[in-house]
Amino acid sequence: MKYRGIIIEESLIDNRILNNMNILKMHITGQEQKNDRWHLFEVEIEENDIENISKQIYEGWYAHFWHNVDVIAVFSNKIFKFNYLDKNTWKETIEYGKKLKIPEKQLDFPIFGL
Repeated sequence: MKYRGIIIEESLIDNRILNNMNILKMHITGQEQKNDRWHLFEVEIEENDIENISKQIYEGWYAHFWHNVDVIAVFSNKIFKFNYLDKNTWKETIEYGKKLKIPEKQLDFPIFGL
């Protein structure tokens, strides 16, 4: 099954992993200072390839993928699955992200196409 997802290039240990994905869109955030900008890639990926992403993400970052309302959040060597519409299913993922010092406002897991 194919999932869509958002990967921030700066979160990747080796950004060449993006070469193996179908890149749908790319966005660079608008910060004034170049070093403060993030490069966000919207990608399409097979579900069985998502686990490999967890081996390429720096500690304290995450990527997330969705198919309909099923979401997979991928941290460094840790993966969570939850239902986008049921916020109760997000709790474990958000608590884990907060332990990594990721601001809660960044743990919003936006999805497109609903």
